[in-house]
Amino acid sequence: MWIPLAILATVALGSCLQRVSGMGLGLVGGPILTLLLGPVQGIMVINVLAVVNALLTTYSMRANVDWKKFLSIAPVMVLGAIPAALLVANIDSAVLLVLVGTALLVALGVVTFGKKFVPEMNGIGPALSAGVIGGFTNTLAGVAGPVITVYAQAARWPQAVYAATLQPCFFVGGLFSVTTKLLVGAGGFSDVTWLIWPAGVLGMFIGITVGKRIARHVPREKARMLSLSVASLGAFSALVRGLLSL
Repeated sequence: MWIPLAILATVALGSCLQRVSGMGLGLVGGPILTLLLGPVQGIMVINVLAVVNALLTTYSMRANVDWKKFLSIAPVMVLGAIPAALLVANIDSAVLLVLVGTALLVALGVVTFGKKFVPEMNGIGPALSAGVIGGFTNTLAGVAGPVITVYAQAARWPQAVYAATLQPCFFVGGLFSVTTKLLVGAGGFSDVTWLIWPAGVLGMFIGITVGKRIARHVPREKARMLSLSVASLGAFSALVRGLLSL
């Protein structure tokens, strides 16, 4: 029973941070669910939960979604999801754990330290690149946010538009990730207890409800740094666990 309870708490925290700062569920949930369920099923589960969470959060933040920006990124995420799914299907679980942990740490490092050094980017090329790379990292490690965040920073998106437009991108990215991995046999849910699904959904409702109430009172930068700190600890743990298993 402790695994569904841990997932409920993880999803509640991640959903709350996502409602406040624009991202959080994949960053927080990816590393923790990787440790709880393994590198394949953990990311599969977070992808499914991220799809539902993104749909709910998109509705909650719909007034600020820039659909033109969304359409320049989301459709090409499948081009990154396919090679990532093939990689997951043909690699040892310990190696995959190392790759997931490393990918998360690199992505988190870029978001934390690299944003100020990213030059201004405009046009369709950078947007398409962000979509493809985001689709790859989302399928491999359950996180598309860091990649799109770097692009959004470079394109000088307003904060409100950035936080809202990320949500439908997460929905599409998670949908592509789950579908491609199922199609190529790179993952499934046969060993996952059914209790994690109601636990995850309940955690979402708690997190979104709390996040909506505190969003106007909590500085976005503080919420973002908290989610990155928790995710970094989880990613480092996944990396160490993978290295010890090799």
